[in-house]
Amino acid sequence: MAHLAPGFLTDFNEPVIIVGAGLAGLMTALHLAPHPAIVLTKAPLGTGAASGWAQGGIAAALGPDDAPALHAADTLAAGDGLCDPQTVSRITSAAREAIEELARRGVAFDRDAAGALEFGLEAAHSRHRIVHAKGDGTGQEIMRALIEAARSAPSITLMEGVEARRLLTHDGAVVGLLAAGPQGPLTLASRHIVMASGGLGGLYRQTTNPRGAIGQGLALAARAGAALADMEFVQFHPTALDTGLDPMPLVSEAVRGEGAILIDETGDRFLAGQGRAELEPRDIVARAVFDHRAKGHRTFLDARRALGPRFEARFPSIAAKCRAAGIDPARQPIPVVPAAHYAQGGIAVDANGRSSLAGLWACGEAAATGLHGANRLASNSLLEAAVCARFVAESVIAAQTRVRVPALLPAMELPPAPDAGPVRQIMDEKVGVLRERSLLESAVAALAPLAKSNSPAADPAAVALIVAAAALMREESRGSHARRDFPAHDPAWGHRLTLRLHDAEAMARNILERQSAVAIGA
Repeated sequence: MAHLAPGFLTDFNEPVIIVGAGLAGLMTALHLAPHPAIVLTKAPLGTGAASGWAQGGIAAALGPDDAPALHAADTLAAGDGLCDPQTVSRITSAAREAIEELARRGVAFDRDAAGALEFGLEAAHSRHRIVHAKGDGTGQEIMRALIEAARSAPSITLMEGVEARRLLTHDGAVVGLLAAGPQGPLTLASRHIVMASGGLGGLYRQTTNPRGAIGQGLALAARAGAALADMEFVQFHPTALDTGLDPMPLVSEAVRGEGAILIDETGDRFLAGQGRAELEPRDIVARAVFDHRAKGHRTFLDARRALGPRFEARFPSIAAKCRAAGIDPARQPIPVVPAAHYAQGGIAVDANGRSSLAGLWACGEAAATGLHGANRLASNSLLEAAVCARFVAESVIAAQTRVRVPALLPAMELPPAPDAGPVRQIMDEKVGVLRERSLLESAVAALAPLAKSNSPAADPAAVALIVAAAALMREESRGSHARRDFPAHDPAWGHRLTLRLHDAEAMARNILERQSAVAIGA
């Protein structure tokens, strides 16, 4: 890090920098108004955020037979002992306000003839409580409305085609960031930065996430010294459309909520008789599909009897994706496979979104709030982003105090554009649906040198390394983390894991030294 000039500037109204322009980032910016905010997005607005891909909707206990306490109970059950109960209660209780806020911002939720919200059912929910828009187009509708609102807000500056590459710190606090823009390197100063950069599903070959969802915000936070939490818990969606596309189109859990069943090539309903069958939590269904495929079967989602000709009206986006692949979901079973879908882990934050690094907040999938625990309950992700955006904005505003900041930012060379290509096969083969020590150690050993390199794979490898290290540390099976060598729940592991990048690097050194000693001995 370069020497800082002795002069200082004093400013308590500097713009907040928000990295990411999905639901979490845009809602944070809107809640900050009239305080100035700069929103960075690598892709054109509305095209790169996973929020726009969300099909199911937003979980909210708004029905006459429902209550936030019931929603909280379902969330805790799905989270398999690792949710933070206070966080769960706070977020589920704020769902009504979040839905009303989105409606005020212009989101047209689906309603019945009387104007009341319509509610869908998804796996592991005890009530119909999924608020949706345009059938399976909830994410697109939310992004449409929020982009319009952000474009018209005078306090928000939208910077498209700009990718954050490094956080800049001074005396243990954030002071700005280094980015790559259309005209080259760009340095932005701010002591208040919000990571709303999405998840890490793009670290896997089989994923339903946008290709750009490779955990770049997590890499920036980790390299600046921030703690990450729950990184071993990567949720694999059990029903990604299996037609060879990359990324893989999602076949929403709401289709199973409407009665679709999982079958194999023989027509056998292989989940029949297992609890709630297709409506078991995602980790259970994903492992069942994975196991059945491992036995040599193909797997399909069959909506012919449950929906038939109604499929297209209820799920127009999914129907279009199926038709593009030559499949008529009203008449044919849909080929499906588990794929990396959602990261329960992320930047460790407190109840207001503050990270362990002064001046850095996180919101949305980039944050580990404690809501999801070991396994995210369906449609809680958009809820978390919408609710926590307000918490984060309020916390940032409260932190806007007059302090001394360096007049010159530290100089740093612009790292190369991140490329997860070399990481994806390692993650698919060694840190996937089912894990074991030998594969995880192999992954850690392979990822560590990449993370230390100056190559485009360095940042994706750093995030993947922390995922693999956390998975290796947790010697049990819980939620979306399953170990062949530790197949049972272990009460001793009933706590969250928090890691920093140097912890994962130390683990890698130990593994590499042990492997070297074995090789010499041989």
